[in-house]
Amino acid sequence: MAKVLVVDDEKLIVKGIRFSLEQDGMDVDCAYDGEEAVNKARDTEYDVILLDVMLPKADGYEVCQSIREFSEVPIIMLTAKGGDMDKILGLEYGADDYITKPFNILEVKARIKAILRRNSKRGRKNGAPENRVIAAGSLKIDRDSRRVFVGEKEMNLTAKEFDLLELLACNPNKVYSRESLLGYVWGNKAMDSGDVRTVDVHVRRLREKIEPSPSAPQFVHTKWGVGYYFRAQG
Repeated sequence: MAKVLVVDDEKLIVKGIRFSLEQDGMDVDCAYDGEEAVNKARDTEYDVILLDVMLPKADGYEVCQSIREFSEVPIIMLTAKGGDMDKILGLEYGADDYITKPFNILEVKARIKAILRRNSKRGRKNGAPENRVIAAGSLKIDRDSRRVFVGEKEMNLTAKEFDLLELLACNPNKVYSRESLLGYVWGNKAMDSGDVRTVDVHVRRLREKIEPSPSAPQFVHTKWGVGYYFRAQG
């Protein structure tokens, strides 16, 4: 799952981009000024950053330059400033790509996917394959065989229970709302129905299978009033 940071002070634009990217299964964070963008980029590892130029507190060029001091994350600039010198300046400050407003969201998604493909190929060439086995305490998740072990004992999970656990375990400490889990694991049709009780039932069953004490979970935790997250304890 690609993790994307969208940076723009126009909240309607951010909302539209976020919705469209999430429909493609991407995990989206948002920032509305330059200072917030730099802080989020420093605290979180993103696969792509979509960055507007005209921002409060620090403009996109300054943000790009600051991020380049500690990260090589791909940056695509989205801006109404479409002159050749503006594009050149953005690239000089470290942007990887440049899209002029008004833009077609399909083009934005195509550019993101092209960058992700390039980075994936580069990672394989550099001998840095994606981690396919997740180990946390006594819990082991083999993503290729879709098998889960607690200690030496294999747990028989349903397909949706495994999908739910895999999503949470691949993004430790990230809190997912029940609505977002419904969308990611069950798809858009399920999200349209809005029956988040499906998520609660599967979390309960998952805990009964993988937790030493389901009422005091070590792996799948509840953030009251928000949703669920994965963190190994004990």
